[in-house]
Amino acid sequence: MSSEAHLALLAAPPQPTLLPTDPAVDEIVVGGPEDFLKIVSRHPESSLCWALLAEGSLSARTPSGDLTAYAFACTGYHRGVDALRRAGWYGRSPIPWDHIPNRGFLRSLWALACAAHRLGESDEYTRCV
Repeated sequence: MSSEAHLALLAAPPQPTLLPTDPAVDEIVVGGPEDFLKIVSRHPESSLCWALLAEGSLSARTPSGDLTAYAFACTGYHRGVDALRRAGWYGRSPIPWDHIPNRGFLRSLWALACAAHRLGESDEYTRCV
């Protein structure tokens, strides 16, 4: 490879990472709230499921709700990072919000930031933001 081609590759902006469709989405839409915990049990890999649980816990605005949200959001974040890595992400490429399957991970990340802020965990909050 010529040095100019090598420089061009290094200068190219990273391609966005696009996650595949989350299989839990259709079940959430069809099942409704009464089936939600069963859906989460069937799809523990779904960042969206964990994000929804975290957001629900955050809405309680209690210390217990904040701790629970933190745990749910951590799970969604880590399941999302696993999925992103399978999709070719290495920590530098953008994860666009406009690609709907990315939203479960991004919502988990947001919920983790909110819960960390409420719990006074400033290092985690800063990493998430």
